[in-house]
Amino acid sequence: MQRTLSQHLPARIGTTVRIAGWVHRRRLLKSVAFLIVRDATGLAQVVVTDPAVRAELEKLTEETVVEVTATATANGTAPAGVELTDPTVRPLGSPAVPPPFDLYRPALTASLPTQLDNAPTALRHPTRSAALRISAAAVAGFRAALDAQDFVEVHTPKVVSSSTESGANVFALDWFGRPAYLAQSPQFYKQLMVGVFERVYEVGPVFRAEPHDTVRHLAQYTSLDAELGFVTDHRDVMRVLRDTVAGMLDAVSGRAGDALATLDVTPPQVPAQIPAVHFTEALTIAGAPADEPDLAPAHERALGEWAVREHGSDFLFVTGYPMAKRPFYTHPDPTRPAYSNGFDLLFRGLELVTGGQRLHRHADYLAALAARGEPVEPYAGYLDAFRHGMPPHGGFAIGLERFVARLVGAANVREVTAFPRDLHRLTP
Repeated sequence: MQRTLSQHLPARIGTTVRIAGWVHRRRLLKSVAFLIVRDATGLAQVVVTDPAVRAELEKLTEETVVEVTATATANGTAPAGVELTDPTVRPLGSPAVPPPFDLYRPALTASLPTQLDNAPTALRHPTRSAALRISAAAVAGFRAALDAQDFVEVHTPKVVSSSTESGANVFALDWFGRPAYLAQSPQFYKQLMVGVFERVYEVGPVFRAEPHDTVRHLAQYTSLDAELGFVTDHRDVMRVLRDTVAGMLDAVSGRAGDALATLDVTPPQVPAQIPAVHFTEALTIAGAPADEPDLAPAHERALGEWAVREHGSDFLFVTGYPMAKRPFYTHPDPTRPAYSNGFDLLFRGLELVTGGQRLHRHADYLAALAARGEPVEPYAGYLDAFRHGMPPHGGFAIGLERFVARLVGAANVREVTAFPRDLHRLTP
């Protein structure tokens, strides 16, 4: 007999079924016992009245893996309107050691550090696994949105010979006796692949050795990167980004509806035209000094509130960041060279995406590095491609964990990360 997943039980009412999963909870009443079995798709309620089966049930512990063969019977008060009656219950392993928290409760009451210390079991809780399902759906939507626009998925090295962005902290390692680094970004490689496919994207880990210990930073996170050639300026990139974010949210709604319901989340609408303000205007809106070189988290929150109040939008583009705060490969605004053809996308008052137009002429790269006092040699392999002809291009990078955390209202990005790596955590 084939195994039936809990979500398919309504279609099997009146038949004998075989389910398997984890003991989610046992309720041992005087005349009847209830066994709740959890599998990847939900919960199934097993009703036990046979004294012999009950005796075996009493020996089980929460999280023990079991197999149940029973009759699927309609019951409107049971999960999915089905309960399993006249069961036989067979353990598929030794009795489990219960985790240090109750997974059957509606919410995990353990502190976040305790959850992270016990991540392999904490992630089994429906609220934690729901966030990861939303994450998976968002990645599927990212890929589908860009595939529909003729992008090609690429896979670039995560070990590199030099840092991607000058001045940033990197993780160093020994590469057969030579110095190497974990990649902070696929930036250089995705630009080079524009010279091959014109439009490319990548989903992969990036590593930042910056000593941030905040609710929004991780030392390793998943970056959703895209780069496209033959752009007029950064506004072409912003249009693609808008459609990509809309596609991600559509996929989350279509593929992770149950997970959204578990977390009581309704995805926002992406405006057909996301409102945009120049950096100088953003400073005024946020009440920041006019000579401020960047936006602080408090400024981003103020801008998010303004976008909702003035435009009814959870999203806001901030364009034209000062060149001094952007990487050397950023294209300046031709009309205001002190400012960039770069942008950030804020989602509910938090920076979610950084992007912009890149330089594409070899001579411009040499001038940009010289202006910053940067040597050319560490970037020689990257710069060489621009000697052989590269189109005007630009791109963006979305932080997956930040996107999901903001979407579900998590207070800490670690709540939606399976096994976070940060300043303090290297296990499990």
